[in-house]
Amino acid sequence: MAIRRVLGLGELVLGRAAVPVGDIDESVSCLVSDLIDTMRACPGCVGLAAPQIGELRRAFVIDVTEHKKTRTCHGELVVFDPELLEARDPMTEREGCMSVPDLTGDVARASRIVMSARDVDGKTQIIETDGFEARALLHEIDHLDGLVFLDRLIGPSALHARRVYKPPPQV
Repeated sequence: MAIRRVLGLGELVLGRAAVPVGDIDESVSCLVSDLIDTMRACPGCVGLAAPQIGELRRAFVIDVTEHKKTRTCHGELVVFDPELLEARDPMTEREGCMSVPDLTGDVARASRIVMSARDVDGKTQIIETDGFEARALLHEIDHLDGLVFLDRLIGPSALHARRVYKPPPQV
């Protein structure tokens, strides 16, 4: 549908918890299309949450298919109203975010998760994954809860300037 502007740090919507999606209607379908189009238009982007484009709904998309750290991959996932059921085996890794384009940080997250979520048909799915895909899902769930990776840094020396910066397209 459209490539939307990715909101940056300081935008109030990024610090607020999103509301459940509810019925999957035409407005939700348009939101999904915008999320996918915007994610695909941003080089290196593997996920995008609705709050990052100004929509306070519990929805996001991820696709880690092309990422070099991917072990387990479910392909392109559209996620509504996720609920984390199990999280274990924390690992510290570097993360970045389209909403914090100039920085990366060391964040401890579970490396194995089980979550439930509704898909585009409104059906509840159970997603069990590990590694980078688990990290990406948890990162996007944080956006739905009003958090960015900066809120989860492992310490004051865990923040780094991004070495390679690929800006999102301007809309």
